Amino acid sequence: MAGRFCGVLAVLAVFLSGLNASRPLVNQELSNIFNELWRLDVNRMTPGLDYTISVQGRASYVNQGSHVVQDHAAQPLFSNVNENKLMNTTTIPRFTKLLDNYERSTGETEQVTAEELTETDLFLDAVLETEVMKRAHKYLVSKGQSSSNLRQFKNQLRLIWFNLYHRQRNTGLDSSGFEHVFVGETKSGTEIIGFHNWIQFYLQEKSNHLDYKGYKARQQDFPDQDDHVLNLQFSWHGVVKPVGSAFIGTSPEFEMALFTIVFLMNTERSTTVLVNIDQCQMELVVIRHGRSLGTAYPKLLSSNNRHVRQHSH
Repeated sequence: MAGRFCGVLAVLAVFLSGLNASRPLVNQELSNIFNELWRLDVNRMTPGLDYTISVQGRASYVNQGSHVVQDHAAQPLFSNVNENKLMNTTTIPRFTKLLDNYERSTGETEQVTAEELTETDLFLDAVLETEVMKRAHKYLVSKGQSSSNLRQFKNQLRLIWFNLYHRQRNTGLDSSGFEHVFVGETKSGTEIIGFHNWIQFYLQEKSNHLDYKGYKARQQDFPDQDDHVLNLQFSWHGVVKPVGSAFIGTSPEFEMALFTIVFLMNTERSTTVLVNIDQCQMELVVIRHGRSLGTAYPKLLSSNNRHVRQHSH
């Protein structure tokens, strides 16, 4: 049960509307490579063994920008995480060092120190040594999207994820793909943008900066403690995110590899690919900001092989 990729948090609308022509087809090639990366992700945490989540109640509707929200989860989302395992992986300790390197608010220019540049470098080195990123690199080379030269590939990852750019006009360089996706940002003090990472969620929750308010799902769907993708509502430093989505338990390198492949295999400003990973069907959404990443997140459509059963009827 614990090995299941995700539980009963599905969005059924796609299937209830029938297999209409507007529905995108599953990208089988990307599904195949992503399942390979899934199997190679040795730093992935196992639900029920390495961590326990408590999904609790269904979150209510909240307007974007609202500070008033009903709490449908009295307890934290993460009731237990094996920090020994978390910090004994090759990549996660280097990942967590990066989480305090950013100004939370957009519009505030990022000041990058020599120490922070070194931390980024060490993190990228660790990621490049994982089997997950080695396989992703090999795939991208075979597609002519990356150089086989490791230094050039590292620079490519740095440009996609860590290059600073203007997210807010008339300000200094205030954002990056990594900050937006993995750390999270606030906009005008009223909106949380980005913030799609479970480790940051857990650490912020543990330090009482974040309050989990409940899960988001269709009326007939109930999430499960084994889920590896969740839709969540939460407040962070007093600002509410009406609905956010994240992988749960996966390693930073798995998420980076996945979204880097989607980013490089497409040229549109906004890309959505439909993929099956383990027992889940999901959309992976990637929006670019020039040659760098603007945002990237998973959007769950179906779990527990429901999409497989749907086709067999």
